Amino acid sequence: MRWNLKKAHPEKTQSLAGALASFPEFQKSELQKNSALREILAKLLVLRGIDTPEAAALYLSPSLEHLHSPYLMTGMKAAIDRLDAAIERKEGILVYGDYDVDGTTAVVILKTAIELCGGAADFHVPHRIREGYDLRGDVIERAAAAGIRLVISVDAGTRAFAAAESARRAGVDLIITDHHLPGPDGLPPAFAVVNPNQPGCEYPCKSLCGAGIAFKLAQALLERRLSRRDQSSLLLSFMKVAAIATIADSVPLAGENRVIARLGLNALRSAVNPGLKALLEVSQLGGKPLSSSEVAFRIAPRINAAGRMDIAADVIELFSVKDVARAREIAARLDKLNGERQEEERRIVASIEERIAGDDILRNSYCMVIDGDGWHRGVIGITATRVVERYGRPALVVSKDGDEAHGSGRSIAAFHLLDALESCGTLFTRFGGHAHAVGFSLPSARMRELQAQLDLYARARLTLADFEPVLNLDAELPMEEITPDLVSTLRQLQPFGAGNSEPVFCASAARLAAPAKILKEKHVRLKLGASASTGWRQAITHNAVGWRLAERVTEEKLLPGDLLDVAFTLDHNEHPEFGGIEISLRDFRRVRASVSSAGG
Repeated sequence: MRWNLKKAHPEKTQSLAGALASFPEFQKSELQKNSALREILAKLLVLRGIDTPEAAALYLSPSLEHLHSPYLMTGMKAAIDRLDAAIERKEGILVYGDYDVDGTTAVVILKTAIELCGGAADFHVPHRIREGYDLRGDVIERAAAAGIRLVISVDAGTRAFAAAESARRAGVDLIITDHHLPGPDGLPPAFAVVNPNQPGCEYPCKSLCGAGIAFKLAQALLERRLSRRDQSSLLLSFMKVAAIATIADSVPLAGENRVIARLGLNALRSAVNPGLKALLEVSQLGGKPLSSSEVAFRIAPRINAAGRMDIAADVIELFSVKDVARAREIAARLDKLNGERQEEERRIVASIEERIAGDDILRNSYCMVIDGDGWHRGVIGITATRVVERYGRPALVVSKDGDEAHGSGRSIAAFHLLDALESCGTLFTRFGGHAHAVGFSLPSARMRELQAQLDLYARARLTLADFEPVLNLDAELPMEEITPDLVSTLRQLQPFGAGNSEPVFCASAARLAAPAKILKEKHVRLKLGASASTGWRQAITHNAVGWRLAERVTEEKLLPGDLLDVAFTLDHNEHPEFGGIEISLRDFRRVRASVSSAGG
């Protein structure tokens, strides 16, 4: 792994560090008194493109006032006018969502907003296996036969031309709200399309997730139909759910996404919805402040498990039910499904790794395409993520079911995966997605063509250097300079995630102060201290944990007194036995003694 120490503009850093001293939120705090803390915070802000006092104030203290007007989004006024009229006329409304965490939470947000504003909304979330992704004309036709005259999609529809035509023939007004990229054929002929990525839309935040766009529709509807006094508390309530989707969908946590994630996470501390409380309890997160990683790795997978393994409609019921016992029952079911999902994921990943190990052509391909008979279609997306993490290359994982094949793909930073699929679009029966995540279907007989064409396409655009993992480092930080005040200062940058990575530091010649302890055969716990050259400060030590580093530590045969160059992040562990500041190792390099020092 190559380490890359980033450089912040020194004049901008010094200027911003001086300005931070006058920020109201830092008055009478250690940050206001400690210039070293202000300088490191300023450096981290500048590295994130936050280099003026005004931008820093918005970043460090986001509020509801920082939300953009929803009407800046193309199609929003037409959509709200039609939705408002439907509520006034007591028309039946159908909210049509996707089956993943983004789609199901988007349904919850919009359906709840419509009901709070006096309307009635039914919903449809497709079954992943039986119906697949995106809008279906037969579902819209059945809704029309039942009297529905307005269908609103969430997190889907940008490429649903056939479904839009079905809606037109059935006399149904279709409003598409989505964040996926439009294709070369433009947009479907819907009543309105609300998507910040559509041509001509100048909405400031292009990276909202599907639930984020549903939140903006809800915001506009609340502004239209409710008093200003009622709006703030409801927006914060919706933000709890939108924050989960924003973090889970890995959209950049910058701009308006940061406002949603930060305020939503804060609001989750006081969850009152029975379903949300039950979900937090089953995730063992009840009654505590939440981090973005806890949302991403403990809450979101349980929501996603419903759509991956069974019926995503359970999620809508979970957030809608008022009975505490029923909420706990659904949450327990999601927890069980998530366990089944994990087991299925392990099985498929093991099969993929065995396949790659025995196939030189596949192992050396620039874009890996791996297929298997009967692999669970609800799990192939996350297994594609595991392949990318393990091998550092774009990967498509495909489940074959007779003559049909269904796949999901994930990519690396240097490779636009949706463009790659566009280059061989005639092979697919359907496809769509983003630069780094796609879904598709195609005839099983065309799998070999897909593998060949994507590998050729990738070889023309990637080099071997693109596959080398790079660890970006924000700053050098000696062991003796790690303090509780510094850890507290770093919390100002939360929540961390895509587009706002957790700061990664490096320290030279950190001293291993005690024998390494292996945890669960995969992880390792260390105690690191300053080097002997720091004098009395070498007595300062910190607990460190190395996730999935046990094998490397064992191979190195590390002993107390060994010196290591380490790359790490910082956190605070609440464990009663080994709580306090905790270093999370990202990588390490053993410092080899020179010949002269070894001899003398």
